[in-house]
Order: sequence, then C-alpha cells, then structure tokens
Amino acid sequence: MKASSSSPTAAGPPADSAPAVELHGITKRFPGVVANHDIDITVRRGTVHALVGENGAGKSTLMKILYGMQAPDEGNITVAGEKVSFRTPADAIARGIGMVHQHFMLADNLTVQENVVLGAEKLHGIGGGARRKITELSDAYGLAIRPDVLVEELGVADRQRVEILKVLYRGASTLILDEPTAVLVPQEVDALFDNLRELKAEGLTVIFISHKLGEVLTVADDITVIRRGTTVASLHPSETTPKQLAELMVGSELPSPETRESTVTDVEMLKVDELHLSATDPDGSVRAVLDGITFTIRKGEVLGVAGVEGNGQAELVEAVMGLRDPDGGSVTLDGQDISHRPTRTRREAGIGYIPEDRHRHGLLLEAPLWENRMLGHVTEAPNSRGALLDIKAARTDTARIVTDYDVRTPGIEVTAASLSGGNQQKLIVGREMSHHPKLLIAAHPTRGVDVGAQAQIWDQIREARREGLAVLLISADLDELIGLSDTLRVMYRGRLVADADPATITPEELGSAMTGAASGHLEASESGSAAGVEDETGEGGKRL
Repeated sequence: MKASSSSPTAAGPPADSAPAVELHGITKRFPGVVANHDIDITVRRGTVHALVGENGAGKSTLMKILYGMQAPDEGNITVAGEKVSFRTPADAIARGIGMVHQHFMLADNLTVQENVVLGAEKLHGIGGGARRKITELSDAYGLAIRPDVLVEELGVADRQRVEILKVLYRGASTLILDEPTAVLVPQEVDALFDNLRELKAEGLTVIFISHKLGEVLTVADDITVIRRGTTVASLHPSETTPKQLAELMVGSELPSPETRESTVTDVEMLKVDELHLSATDPDGSVRAVLDGITFTIRKGEVLGVAGVEGNGQAELVEAVMGLRDPDGGSVTLDGQDISHRPTRTRREAGIGYIPEDRHRHGLLLEAPLWENRMLGHVTEAPNSRGALLDIKAARTDTARIVTDYDVRTPGIEVTAASLSGGNQQKLIVGREMSHHPKLLIAAHPTRGVDVGAQAQIWDQIREARREGLAVLLISADLDELIGLSDTLRVMYRGRLVADADPATITPEELGSAMTGAASGHLEASESGSAAGVEDETGEGGKRL
C-alpha cells in the first residue's frame, strides 16, 4: 500500500518543493523496549499528514524526537531539505517546528498570556505588544482566548487552545498536533479542520496524530501507519477506509461502542437531588456552576452526560466524588446520604473513578505501576490487611491487571510515565474495575486511546453493566456517549437542560443541543437537526 509521497493534491504544494520534514531510519531504544525501529516518513510542505497507530506503537516517541525532546539512537532528520540535529525543543522551535502535546504543558498558576509569552519574551515583549499578538492570533483562528484568565480555571478544551496559540505565537511553520480533537464536539472539530485547511493553504504543514480514523480520512492529505515501532504503510485517504486503517494499526476491525441489550433495573444506585455549587470568579462575583442538578442512575444503567467543556461536568464529578462540598442538595449512594462524606468514605462505599486527566488526577507518573495500582484504594484489599499495607499482594494483583487488561509494559516496576497514554488508561480502568464498584464515574474513559484499547475499555464497562454496575459517563466522544448510554442528558451552563434517546439521536443533533440550541426532550427534526420539545411547565429540562 505504499503511496508516492511526491504526488501533489489539489490544495498541496508543487511536487518539486522540498519536503517540510523527512525522517529516515529513526530508531530509539529504551530499557526493555524498542520504541522506534527504522522509521521512514516524508511530510510534504503545505499538507496535513496524519500519523496513526495503536497506543505504544511509537508515535509519541517519534514526535518527541522530531521536537527535540529526545535524541534518536539511529537515523536522521531533514527539515526543508537541510539535515538537522535537535538537542532541545528550542532547537526545533528555531527551525519552525511546534508541538501541541496530548497532555498539556502549562503552568496552572499563571494567566493565559503569561503561559503563551513564557520563554518567548523577546518576540513581542510581555505587555501590550504580546496581548495584541495573542488577540490577533486568537481572532484569526477562532480560538476564543481570554489572556487574563488563570490556566487553572480553564477546562481541557480551552487548555488545548492555549497550547495551539503558544505554537502559533512562536511562528511555527510545521505544527505537530497530538490528538487535537479528543475534547471537541462535532461542530468544533469541523471548525478546527476548516482552520487547518486555511493554514495549509498558507503553506503551513500539520502533522496530525489521531485515533479517530474517520477524522483522519476527512482532513489528511497523506497517512502514515505505525505498528510496533515501525512504519507499515504510507497512503492517501482515497486508497483506504476506516476499517482497513484499523486492520493496519491493530490487526482487527474498527470497534463500535454500540450497546444493544438493556440491563437497566428498578434499583436506584445514585440519586442526585437539587445539587447546587457556587464558585467565585477573579473579579469577586459569584456564579452557580451547578444549578439544581437532579438525576437518578439505576443498577445496570449507563447515564451519559453531554456538554461542551466548562459547563459544569467536571464540577458535577467532583461533587459526587467528594472533591467539592455542595452548597445545597443531596447525593445518595445505594440508599445512603453521602452528600458531605469524605472521598475515602465514598471510595470504600463502592465508587470507582476514571478521571478526565489521567496525569493530573489518576496517576503518580514517577511511581512504579504497583504503587499506582494502590492509589485511591489503600484501605481496601488486596492493598491492605487491617491497618497495614500488603505490598506483596498489591504487586501480585498489579501483575494480574497487566495481564487481564493488556497493559503493554516490560514489568510492574517501571514508572507510569514510561507507558503510552492508552496503556496508562488501561491500568487505571483495571485498577478501578478490580474493586467491583457499585458506581463507576467514567470521565472521558477512552480519550487518547487507540481502537484496540477503546474496544477493551468499552467491553469492560459493558460487562460490569451486565452485572449491575451503575455508570455516570462524561465524554466528548459523542459516538461513545450515544453508543454506551442507556439514558442521555445534556448539560449547559450548570444545568441539565435536555434529554435524548440514544437509539435515535445523532452526534450532530446532540452537538447542537450542547451549544444551548435546544432544550427539553430532543427529537430528530425532518431537516436533520435537533428540535427542543419543552415540558408542560415550559421550562426545558424539568423532565429530568
């Protein structure tokens, strides 16, 4: 399936222009594993070049080499026809290569402007000149950046936009985007792709890493597939399908989150009633981040909550987990009021938790896998016996999780940071499911994982659901939400404003409701967009 890398597309550059980037014979070894082996990639100038492969295939390592974060053991890099050697990211930036990492590299205690300017003070200063440049770039590419907001107050989607702005601010001509659509709704994905096409038309080159193969085929001019550390195919989108790409990546068909059978019972597991939570903004004003949230999840039921990042989903999860104390309302688990109980008590009562940001809230990156297996469950078997930790049992159970959940690792003594993102996620899922929770809070459970890992995580959730697990599912992947959920709710500005039937709603209709365009019960209109049908009181969402 080798495709000519010199044939131009309609919007691409002339065939005789030097490639933006060439990687030849790249090999990188770590103790116990060969991350990259003899990789060859040619990225044509002014194109979107997609890089796909399963987690652990070596994509992130390869991009870190291109960005100067790691040095290859063998091979060479050519930029615009000139052989280069990058010792640091600053070297790569100086040659016009910028990278937006899947896990963001921002200082939470600094403002957006301070983060963007940090390390690039000589470009436009740190005051008015920098602000004007940030505003200009934000407006040009529709990033909606607020320069004075602290990064710690931003949701995941806004953080990603800040990272993209940082790269553009430094004048990158080749942009590496690692899973850029993981947090976006369909309309936002379309807008991002429009921006990428505009940038491409202006001569910018984009290396696009993604596990969403349909998106890859939509936006890419060229595709390179990596499997087990080496390139296995270079092709044009017209030559392949999502099914064929999945088979090239992992040797299996593209998985589907669709759940056909119903396992919902009449037994209430989680009941949230009139939950209120307020927050104080930097200017001193108080706003409601959760405004009268009410819902029930029964045994064997998956309740999916859809919403654009920053509309209260994260605060809802934190309130149910005990990370935030609500101002009003109640949270009841299996008949017990846990509204003001500490997080440990809720854990021991049967709540499992897959956090939306595995690096910030799910793992100790520099700790070995067996220590990470104990996180959140130190008082529970097999991690402890009475008041003492049982390290031997925790190690044994970690080895079982590695096997049962197909965590690709040389052993349980390596650090969590040494695993690929998908394998980190499988370790977290294995840890949480191993305690047979009554309620699983799953926040973006398959964000940034490949099709193989997706299928495994979906199967684990479905299997536990059949055994009576109640699931609160938060996800930006609308196909995942629709496919896994028994019930769907839409969250907007801290309120549950609409509900939808997963059997009939489409991602586009759900995405429209997430922007506040509809309320009440969502039905598919004849034009193909969601129509809001309010209840008898005239207040959309009261039926929830």
